[in-house]
Amino acid sequence: MQTLICGSVAYDTIMVFEDRFKNHILPDKIHVLNVAFLVPEIRREFGGCAANIAYNLRLLDDDPLVMATVGNDFQPYRYRLEKLRLAQTYIRQIEDAFTAQAFITTDLDDNQITAFHPGAMNFSHKNSVQAATNVGLGVIAPDGRDGMITHAREFHEAGIPFLFDPGQGLPMFNGEELLNFIDRADYVAVNDYESQLLQSRTGLDLEALAAKVNAFIETKGAEGSVIYADGKKYAIPAVKPRKIVDPTGCGDAYRAGLLYGIARGLGWQTTGQLASLMGSLKIAYRGGQNHEYSRTEIETLYQSAFGSPLP
Repeated sequence: MQTLICGSVAYDTIMVFEDRFKNHILPDKIHVLNVAFLVPEIRREFGGCAANIAYNLRLLDDDPLVMATVGNDFQPYRYRLEKLRLAQTYIRQIEDAFTAQAFITTDLDDNQITAFHPGAMNFSHKNSVQAATNVGLGVIAPDGRDGMITHAREFHEAGIPFLFDPGQGLPMFNGEELLNFIDRADYVAVNDYESQLLQSRTGLDLEALAAKVNAFIETKGAEGSVIYADGKKYAIPAVKPRKIVDPTGCGDAYRAGLLYGIARGLGWQTTGQLASLMGSLKIAYRGGQNHEYSRTEIETLYQSAFGSPLP
């Protein structure tokens, strides 16, 4: 049985401004802002939560399915997915739209100005979980609002357990809508900021939210993560990275480790530790899909980090 990942596929265009925004944006002129930044360095990364998660699962020799909507500029990404041997069966191309993309300008202080165009992602509700076969586990990752709602309902109706991973899409939903997601989900994964926002919008504290699902996972960056499951609290340590370069996609790498462990019943401590390692491996590289490790290398690094073999 395969894991079906419902979420975004996107391009990230990243530009580096070799100065500081504060030297060019005058506070008393914000109301007539008209600035241009020279960006000698530019790169285009393959991204999107669904594709990032799938990429990391492939590193673990898993064979996930991606369900997403893309635009008429998808061809370069199509070649990449073919190279990675990731199935495109449930990727729908919307001819009169662009693939979702972010345009990010970063200055020397690591401040960022980002413009995000959702494009074809807004049509994600045109895909149906019911069309997928041989699926034993699902994921609702950030995507078009209607698509996230539709796919959660379809997973629930099909009896397919799924992980609700709202990410940056969380602010799109009110408290009642978020509770509907959680009541249908089997697992929830959020970072510490999203956890606070989730509690604020639903009016429930963390313990009450965790009681609604089989496992509630809260990541805390360098402080590790906590998994609330089976009436227990599993403290998962962070794995010290080789170096810290770019946090983009670390959450997706972590979630790939979670999904791998859940699908194989590895137990929450082992599953959390694998997730922690995957996030650590990613942060040493720019972009969400530029870290390359073999399954054997991951097993060796897991043994080194935790003193036991990866099952």
